[in-house]
Amino acid sequence: MEFLGHFRRLTPVQRNTFTACFLGWSLDAFDFFILTFCVSAIATQFQTKVSVVAEAIFWTLAMRPVGAFLFGMMADRFGRRPTLMVDIIAYSVFELSSAFAPSLKLFLISRALFGIAMGGEWGVGAALAFETLPAEGRGFFSGLLQEGYAVGYLMAALVYGTVFHYVGWRGMFVIGALPAFLVIYIRTKVDESPAWLQGRVARKTESRLGKDILTYVGTFIFLIVLMFSFNSFSHGTQDLYPTFLQKDHHFTPQMVGLIAVVANLGALLGGICFGTWSEKIGRRRAIVIAALLGIPVIPLWAYSHTVPLLALGGFLMQFMVQGAWGVIPAHLNELSPSAVRGTFPGLAYQLGNFFSSRNGVLQAKLAEQRFGGVFAPVLAWTVVVVATLVAVVTWSGRERKGTDMSNTN
Repeated sequence: MEFLGHFRRLTPVQRNTFTACFLGWSLDAFDFFILTFCVSAIATQFQTKVSVVAEAIFWTLAMRPVGAFLFGMMADRFGRRPTLMVDIIAYSVFELSSAFAPSLKLFLISRALFGIAMGGEWGVGAALAFETLPAEGRGFFSGLLQEGYAVGYLMAALVYGTVFHYVGWRGMFVIGALPAFLVIYIRTKVDESPAWLQGRVARKTESRLGKDILTYVGTFIFLIVLMFSFNSFSHGTQDLYPTFLQKDHHFTPQMVGLIAVVANLGALLGGICFGTWSEKIGRRRAIVIAALLGIPVIPLWAYSHTVPLLALGGFLMQFMVQGAWGVIPAHLNELSPSAVRGTFPGLAYQLGNFFSSRNGVLQAKLAEQRFGGVFAPVLAWTVVVVATLVAVVTWSGRERKGTDMSNTN
């Protein structure tokens, strides 16, 4: 009931804004995770190894900082709302181009361009949401907003499990272009960030961006390291998990989709629960607890042999992984300087993502070269290392829970 209370306290404008930002992030993630379910099929189509197609995951992640920088600057200069609309159209167009790539090389180029657009959405959407929402309940909305990512994964799993057999991997990417229609909702229902409007007169983005990043260089570097550990945690447990289920267990698309759906229900609940809990115990403490609780789940998650146990393991693992992540939208925006909030958190997020972007390729190569094509031990050790890293880095930082985000001066 407390969750419903947070929504009832929102004005119609705040509710529409949050809905748009949540859907923008969900559909962005939906488009990304379509690729992770289709890696094996794409490898078969182009007659190559899984590790070679996994380069598409790398290029998507590696190009995201470019998008965070470009779209972040646009958001600080021209406003959050129009920038978000342009970004959604861009990632939908590049998703569609991936469907018609005639060669692996052109497919990789399409994914790199998609990565630029994907990199812009999170920072712009989070800034628009948190500059519009009240400070009360920020942890809850942080958890819910971040779990738009899990909802996107959930949608990809459902689509994969139900229609992949009929449309193939190219048809999956065609479906992934549908988010472009979200722009109509944003155009008609969403207002510009009041904080951005309030600070517009005094804003000189071109001259202040470099200055603010240099002024807060210590914070900026810390956030990059933090987001490196977080992205290694999420992508290390998600991107090749469908491939693990296909290769290690030879499950059908329906079984893989089912396990992924259950796992992402856990992710959604974990993000909301830990995000809300962070209002009471603090951002850092909530993150550390969630990250470390992922380690005891490893045997169930990576070494079970039946669908029910693997689904339970996936549920619990993603509950912890996205539990930690659920705190991040609020935590990252609270730690960022107000004048460049459209750029600073998103750029730090995506630079951290860049440094972890070869995670999927390395996992695939380790499985192929060291473990005879078996993915379970690679996934297990990934969790041990990165969960510990998330906890250590988070605890070494600070927090500004509840900081005022009502202006961008």
